[in-house]
Amino acid sequence: MLAHQLAVENPLVQAEMVEAMEFPDLADRHNVSGVPQTTINDGANHVVGAVPEDHLLAEIQKILN
Repeated sequence: MLAHQLAVENPLVQAEMVEAMEFPDLADRHNVSGVPQTTINDGANHVVGAVPEDHLLAEIQKILN
């Protein structure tokens, strides 16, 4: 949900939500180990679990720097 909020606020952010049980190949490709999982830049980084906004932003910044 947080990724979708970021996408609404910033046109450079895109977010999609996928049901891992309905798309197991996609879940395997992104090594989904728990839900929710936010995958950043097609697997450059990911965050497992519902995390606070500042935590997700820190993980996104790690791959941008």
